[in-house]
Amino acid sequence: MTSAAVEILGLGLGILGWVGVILACGLPMWQVSAFIDVNIVVAQTIWEGLWMNCVYESTGQMQCKVYDSILALPPEVQAGRALTVIVALLGLVALMVTVVGAQCTNCIRPGKMKSRIVIAGGAIYILCGVLVLIPLCWFANIVISDFYDPTVPSSKKREMGAALYIGWAATALLLFGGCLICCCSCSQRDESSFPVKYSAPRRPTSNGEYDKKNYV
Repeated sequence: MTSAAVEILGLGLGILGWVGVILACGLPMWQVSAFIDVNIVVAQTIWEGLWMNCVYESTGQMQCKVYDSILALPPEVQAGRALTVIVALLGLVALMVTVVGAQCTNCIRPGKMKSRIVIAGGAIYILCGVLVLIPLCWFANIVISDFYDPTVPSSKKREMGAALYIGWAATALLLFGGCLICCCSCSQRDESSFPVKYSAPRRPTSNGEYDKKNYV
């Protein structure tokens, strides 16, 4: 597979990861009701996300309510909001930077600067993956800790929702895509840094001097 194809593959994975982060950010299923012990009433399922909480009825109806106050939210929700929004914006920046420096575009003349721009785009994708991993692991740690805490009532216990798994998959795509872009651009840069030079062998003439054409 050529370096251009690997670069396009990395860009595609980065775009998929970016879209996955936006999807996980908007979904209200970061944590859902846990039906354990005496909490076996399945008529209602509670979904809690970064922006709203929803109650899903067994009849198929769903009611959602947006959080009223930002300052009254738990710190993990506030951090999750901030980081996912930052990642969504950085993902757009990474997309534009990578497209500008990609081998399949002619926005910039081929050279070291073009490779550096692509590496910067891949690094931004990797940064996005690291940033979005923070709220995901924070939420997962809280859910698991509360689930095994005997002092927390059964009605308050939660399980990890689908948004966390989507976010982890998006993180993997961002990290892998960013690494592909950076590695491909670095290898291309190394290859272009050492051009092959050829010099014709110098042969002496009949009078013992070297031919002038050997110096051209």
